[in-house]
Amino acid sequence: MNSEKLRPLWVALVAVLLGLIAGAILMLFTGNNPIEGYLYLFRGGLMNLERVGNTLATATALILTGLSVAFAFKTGLFNIGASGQMLIGGLLATACGLTLDLPKPVLIPIVIFAGIIGGGLWALIPGILKAKFNVHEVVATIMMNWIAYWTVNYSVPAFFKGQYLETESRNIGANASLRVDWLTNLFDGSYINMGLFIAIFCIIVISIILNKTVLGFELKAVGYNKDSANYAGMNVNRNIVLSMVIAGALAGLAGVTYYLGYSSNIQIGVLPSQGFDGIAVALLGANNPYGALATAIFFGILHSGKGFMNAMTSIPPEIGDTIIAIIIYFAATSMLIHMFLDKITAFIKRGKK
Repeated sequence: MNSEKLRPLWVALVAVLLGLIAGAILMLFTGNNPIEGYLYLFRGGLMNLERVGNTLATATALILTGLSVAFAFKTGLFNIGASGQMLIGGLLATACGLTLDLPKPVLIPIVIFAGIIGGGLWALIPGILKAKFNVHEVVATIMMNWIAYWTVNYSVPAFFKGQYLETESRNIGANASLRVDWLTNLFDGSYINMGLFIAIFCIIVISIILNKTVLGFELKAVGYNKDSANYAGMNVNRNIVLSMVIAGALAGLAGVTYYLGYSSNIQIGVLPSQGFDGIAVALLGANNPYGALATAIFFGILHSGKGFMNAMTSIPPEIGDTIIAIIIYFAATSMLIHMFLDKITAFIKRGKK
């Protein structure tokens, strides 16, 4: 394979390595053994089938939010509103799950469709504002996050209040849950659910759309240069709106997998962090759908393992979040890593001469 095509992979690996080294230094500063810390961190995410299942369940929403942000990036947009789209997708799916009394094979497609519609419609507004009035999508999607936050804050206590707490909805029934017995039993009772298969299916579909279809070519062309795309006869405004809607629909699906798969209800007062972590997943995965898949699973290991690391050592769980933050910092400054790799390549070539 062309070495240039492998360059994003090397950049991601170097960023991860630098992040782990920085995390080791932090552990040393807190008076702990970094080897022991990392041993427990990765064991916490991978030590048995149940923990592997929980890691994959944790990664599922990250895969979809990472894919959402990566898709928007690929088409020239910055979707920072995945959290709000995830909330609205999850709210609509939860509403369907709590109000419709249907058999599971019928209800599951309905809640999935509701999540797609919720997330897509929530992203439609920033898409129209961007296309028609050139309102920057970062500002518009941030504001939509907070509108989603307060919409859930009002809707859950008003219509779906739990039996004991007003801060969360009633639990959904088994007929609306993405968990299935055979998968739960396969991973020794973990939180893993059918959302993982939905996420992998979306990875494949989005990869095909971006790389093998005329639609994907047009969306990317508009993102690279709107004027050139317009001169070539493409409908720029329609493609901008469509890009945002697809990105929002993916984030809405993340809400379905999280609130009807990983969890069993929806809580108020929380903007899901997976929406913001999706930016990190997309960045480290070089905006490649399969890169987002690998990065989300890696982050899933760190998220699942940090609690076990904290239980077995005196290392605070925040070290895990700090490692992720540092990895993203290095990924964001990938130009420095590119320069570093260029120097190593030149040094190797000089040595061969």
